[in-house]
Amino acid sequence: MTVNNIDERLDKLVTQYPIIDTHNDFPYALRLHLHNEIKTKEFNFDSLLTSHTDLIRMREGKIGIQFFSCFIECKDDDYLYQDFNKPNSAVRDTLEQIDVVQRLVDEYSHSFKFVYTADEALKSFRETKGKKISVTLGVEGLHQVDLSLAVVRQYYALGVRYITLTHNCDNPFATAASSVTGGLPDKGLSDYGRDCVKEMNRLGMMVDLSHVSHKTMLDVLEVTQAPVIFSHSSVYKLSKHERNVRDDVLKLVKDNGGVVCVNFYPDFLIQEGHSDITIEDAVDHIKYIINLIGWDHVGFGSDFDGMPCGPVGLEDVSKYPTLVKKVWEATNANEEDIIKMMGLNVLRVWKECELVSNNLKNKISPIETNWDQRKWIFSEYCKQMPVLFPGVEDVIENKNIYVNHHE
Repeated sequence: MTVNNIDERLDKLVTQYPIIDTHNDFPYALRLHLHNEIKTKEFNFDSLLTSHTDLIRMREGKIGIQFFSCFIECKDDDYLYQDFNKPNSAVRDTLEQIDVVQRLVDEYSHSFKFVYTADEALKSFRETKGKKISVTLGVEGLHQVDLSLAVVRQYYALGVRYITLTHNCDNPFATAASSVTGGLPDKGLSDYGRDCVKEMNRLGMMVDLSHVSHKTMLDVLEVTQAPVIFSHSSVYKLSKHERNVRDDVLKLVKDNGGVVCVNFYPDFLIQEGHSDITIEDAVDHIKYIINLIGWDHVGFGSDFDGMPCGPVGLEDVSKYPTLVKKVWEATNANEEDIIKMMGLNVLRVWKECELVSNNLKNKISPIETNWDQRKWIFSEYCKQMPVLFPGVEDVIENKNIYVNHHE
């Protein structure tokens, strides 16, 4: 296949099938630099920005469906903390991230459409011939639900379609890769985490295993009833970072039907003997997954605007056609496989999670479990309230903590 032939075929393919990026941190740039005030500052998303992402380069990159990440740091930026009852503002801050993306979509509705289902995302892409980018959301860590499955449900209602089980800190649900690197034991998925995975399956929320520890990956793949995603992870065999995916997990992802979306962050692509990290390193990680578990299980999860700079040749969102072309040249693949990598694999997993949800919702109710170490704190005044029913104080009330707020 000649280079010119690939160029012509790719130009046609990107108008028929979407390129999907499962992880872009641009909303955090809005939080960091504008405090989410996108109309009151001198901000124009339809101009060339100095970040990795803007509408001009998204169009140039032929992005059809974008998962924007709603990322909030671990509490107090403490990556090894263990006080999970510590008050924090993670839910408020996450809601602000969801809100700013929805406002961004509304403000630039000529180019964006917020979507809630896999079918809606693909339909919008095809009806507009890729002129409108379908936008949906991911939340980057269960520390952002602050102990509560109710928050998971509300995030889903607001349009979040995947949650990463950890960021760079443990939480009551699961162990993070960074904690293992920091010397803490790999406890994997907790019992409460298992309940959370089951509830995410029931909702149709994709379970994202980027950032989690090796044992957490294995535990989730044992318990989940739906395919998983790695929204922004690369290959451990090529770059030995705890954030990357080992071969044993990759093989289980194939059995599970999931997808690994390769991260472009140079720290996760670096290979022994390579002084400069380039687009070719990303190609190597993509090819490794293809060779080990097949074309059905690979995608793109850039981490743009969540890293200082991208690899040489893969500096921003405009470079996706170049990346696709390089993989195509390196593999001599057929079009059916190329469009899977571009985005159809992610759409398949998203759709299958919805189908699992439809089945489970007919069988089970929302999971009401609370974390067994949660502190329930009330005012002393509440002791004067009427009891719901006889005996309830023996079951629940003795677990409450009453404080005098007037002291």
